[in-house]
Amino acid sequence: MKRWYLYPFSLGYHLATAIRNTMYNWGIYKSTTFKTPIINVGNLSVGGSGKSPMVMYIADLLSRHYRTGVLSRGYGRVTKGYGITNYDSNYKTVGDEAMQLFERFKNRFVIGVSEERVPGAKKMIADMDLNVLLLDDAYQHRAIKPGFNILMTDYNDPYFKDFLLPAGDLRESRSGAKRAQIIMVSKCPEDLTDEKKQYYISRIKPQHDQNVFFSSIGYDENVYSRDKMLPDNNLDYYDILLITGIANPKPLLKHLSRFSKKVKHLKFRDHHNFTDQDIKNIIAEYKKLGEYKLILTTEKDYVRLKTFDYLRDLVYYWPINVNIDRKEDFNQIILDYVRKN
Repeated sequence: MKRWYLYPFSLGYHLATAIRNTMYNWGIYKSTTFKTPIINVGNLSVGGSGKSPMVMYIADLLSRHYRTGVLSRGYGRVTKGYGITNYDSNYKTVGDEAMQLFERFKNRFVIGVSEERVPGAKKMIADMDLNVLLLDDAYQHRAIKPGFNILMTDYNDPYFKDFLLPAGDLRESRSGAKRAQIIMVSKCPEDLTDEKKQYYISRIKPQHDQNVFFSSIGYDENVYSRDKMLPDNNLDYYDILLITGIANPKPLLKHLSRFSKKVKHLKFRDHHNFTDQDIKNIIAEYKKLGEYKLILTTEKDYVRLKTFDYLRDLVYYWPINVNIDRKEDFNQIILDYVRKN
């Protein structure tokens, strides 16, 4: 969303972020480097750009070959400091994104949280004997210097068309893209043409050492509850109450429209911490639906909603994955970086 009337304030924001980045580039502010390979998945803008599915994909790929860790800030948790996600954790202690990773992969790789990335990374690498560490959303966290940066940008709202806060949604200027080794255009339509890809590449203007990839969201063929599985082509039989607390629910709504027209959507802000009153409102809306009904949500929202006793057996979630164009090339670049380092 562009807010032109706030453009004068963006000039001040640009000055502040430019000075900060220059201080890091010149070594006046310290960036800590590590001997262990570190890959960062981030973006230039606020809001959802597909980071979480990409972190899942890369962590899954790396964990097949290396002792892998994922470190996030643990956004939305009530705790502070460093911690490792385990079977005693919940979204309040580690954040919903870390909990989502653990629910899907369990102990395939280590999942840590720390708002201070440098000490968190040091402790996690040493204590867990990691071969590679994946950082979630640390592109502007210049105190730690990853060996490899993956910059995510939404196909529907690419950074090259955006502006700095508060007039636009960029957290730093477009020139920050130069720090990335890979620029991933995410949430692309499935029928993306070669001509459209070339247009995006021409606007991104990658440097000689940068690669541009395109990816789309892929939905599972089933939705899942605590102990049930329902094929997506059966959703047409139900009245659906869709609950979302993510930055951009439009792709999910579009996909769901292929299977059902009987959808009531309750939209909450990203990382919303559901209250007892929210749950009462959800239950009230659920009771208004027809005889055959269900509550559907995202995988990230599910780790929060399932903690409420009444909803535990009613809520289904729809897992998503990322589909990468030229996937084998992408995988090889990631694996080569880790192997060489």
